[in-house]
Amino acid sequence: MQPLSTSPHAASTPATDPAGPPIVDFQSVTKRFPATGEGAGDFVALSDVDLSIRRGSITGIIGRSGAGKSTLVRLVNGLERPTSGRVVVDGTDVAALDEKGLRAIRRSVGMIFQHFNLLSARTAYGNVALPLEIAGVPAGEIRKRILPLLDLVGLSDRSSLYPAQLSGGQKQRVGIARALATEPKVLLSDEATSALDPETTRQVLALLKQVNADLGLTVLLITHEMQVVREIASHVAVLDKGSIVEEGDTYSVFSRPAHETTRAFLEGVTGVRLPAFVTSRMESEAAAGRSAVVKVVFTGPTATDPVLAHLGRDLGIDVNILAGAVDEISGKPFGTLVVAIDREVLEPARRFIEARGLTCEVMGYVR
Repeated sequence: MQPLSTSPHAASTPATDPAGPPIVDFQSVTKRFPATGEGAGDFVALSDVDLSIRRGSITGIIGRSGAGKSTLVRLVNGLERPTSGRVVVDGTDVAALDEKGLRAIRRSVGMIFQHFNLLSARTAYGNVALPLEIAGVPAGEIRKRILPLLDLVGLSDRSSLYPAQLSGGQKQRVGIARALATEPKVLLSDEATSALDPETTRQVLALLKQVNADLGLTVLLITHEMQVVREIASHVAVLDKGSIVEEGDTYSVFSRPAHETTRAFLEGVTGVRLPAFVTSRMESEAAAGRSAVVKVVFTGPTATDPVLAHLGRDLGIDVNILAGAVDEISGKPFGTLVVAIDREVLEPARRFIEARGLTCEVMGYVR
């Protein structure tokens, strides 16, 4: 895959600007669907959602099935209209547009799908060219646009193949190239990696990250996979039962989740599993003769500092490491250690650790 640095689209798209207006802005958005059963009330898919998507960002929207993620993304390109509130894309209120206006906004909002949605009777080239043909772009201009896109997604040697001749990852690359053909300002990804194996998922995520960097394109990533968000998203919002329960930059949300839904999602990504010999003996009461089981989260500029070694050296406090994991989120170091500290020296140990910018949580006590 080669960077598309010579594209005029890349030159014309501004980089991420935290101080500038959002490129997508959900303002008090509620979406209800009429009841289907007798006596049932309307189904509320989204409830009073306020969310701003920064220009040039990769923003992950996560939530369980039925949380409202797909409804949210369909509001951006006008496939659904809000029951109340406004969805503003690059200064335009999508719900206020007529059919002509909706066609224009859909050209500026590309979309890739979980199951590719390719036409089996068209080659890779033909699938990518389709939106331009529908828009009436001349064949010569189409070719000038499509060939660099196929090169960008690593399929310049597969342009004449049909979907049945392509792997799942290659099909998704065709889908990405097709979404980019109209030179959109926003790229929507609705569970685009859910049907792919882990290695192919990594390749597709790397491609999305490259597209974001090379074209300055805003990416809105809908997923239930926290690993996907951790891999490439600069920002994240958590949907639960139609409401935004937590949002912020990915590192802050992942390292210090405030809502129980976020914490539940993160258990398999940033959590540390305690061994059975600890959990089977853990108690909630801080009785004499017991040690505190403490989770220490390493984040920020001190994430790689040997704080526990300093604790033993400076205060003479022994620490027994029970479990741990070190990783990175959005390219920044992140670690979690679960340690046992004698109950008698717990408070000075906690003060020492927290004074260095780390967080402590007492999980229980063991003999």
